[in-house]
Amino acid sequence: MAERVTFTDAENSRLANLCGVLDENLRQIETALNVSISRRGEVFQVEGERAAEAARVLRDFYQRARRPLDIDDVQLALVEVGHKANPGNPEEDNIPVLMTRRTGLHGRTPRQNAYIRQIQEYDITFGIGPAGTGKTYLAVAGAVDALERDLVKRIVLVRPAVEAGERLGFLPGDLVQKVDPYLRPLYDALWDLMGFDKANRAFERQMIEVAPLAFMRGRTLNHAFIILDEAQNTTPEQMKMFLTRIGFGSRAVVTGDVTQIDLARHQKSGLVEAREVLKEVRGIAFTEFHNEDVVRHPLVARIIDAYDSYQQKTGP
Repeated sequence: MAERVTFTDAENSRLANLCGVLDENLRQIETALNVSISRRGEVFQVEGERAAEAARVLRDFYQRARRPLDIDDVQLALVEVGHKANPGNPEEDNIPVLMTRRTGLHGRTPRQNAYIRQIQEYDITFGIGPAGTGKTYLAVAGAVDALERDLVKRIVLVRPAVEAGERLGFLPGDLVQKVDPYLRPLYDALWDLMGFDKANRAFERQMIEVAPLAFMRGRTLNHAFIILDEAQNTTPEQMKMFLTRIGFGSRAVVTGDVTQIDLARHQKSGLVEAREVLKEVRGIAFTEFHNEDVVRHPLVARIIDAYDSYQQKTGP
């Protein structure tokens, strides 16, 4: 298939913003939609099975190109291309927006928007899926939103330190410093959503707490937003222990990728078991993300698909 896009009376500055430095934006469109784009002046020739989509993207980007287009904006917009809901879908008429430093933060795919709604409406939410689907980032965004709206008094970040095991004691520093490397994705999201200074002040005031999963036993957390990340590396006993820590006025989000379990071969994943045990329990919501929900560099979804195809051919 081929499409021809012509911008009549085009401004050179807008064309330059559309194409990006050394045509980087055009290369991003080519990679994301698997098309080929050639340009002569204000005329763009698009070839490939998704040429019609690429043509619509070019026209949309040209409308935005009154200013230079950031690479982040380009890649996020390309992610959204494949997730446009059907016209009149009532769920898309009320897209949830989260109150964070990043104004207007919302999901980029229908499943992400459903996930945000579940975080806001349910006391316990599970987000399960591959890397890059936003399950951890949106969980942190939901926590920041709840803290900003004064729905909770603090945020508690929890993660099993499976990779370290008994070796945790050999890492330098106090307990928080030992666990820091394993919580880095959560910190990165907090700094992005709250700002570095505000997040650090929240840590100092203990409005944000780091709690290794092994040290959660015996606690009851009231009026807190609790995030258990990398939950595929919990045992069934640990998962049950964590879920029973929830106190009055608290919410919990459990995230994990069941394809990346680091437990010993003989150990069953607590996340896999919880998905079966709790699927019919009222008040608990599950969101199952798929490869098409990946919101990262356009190549990430392709990499995941390639590995899935390879594993299906070669077996486990």
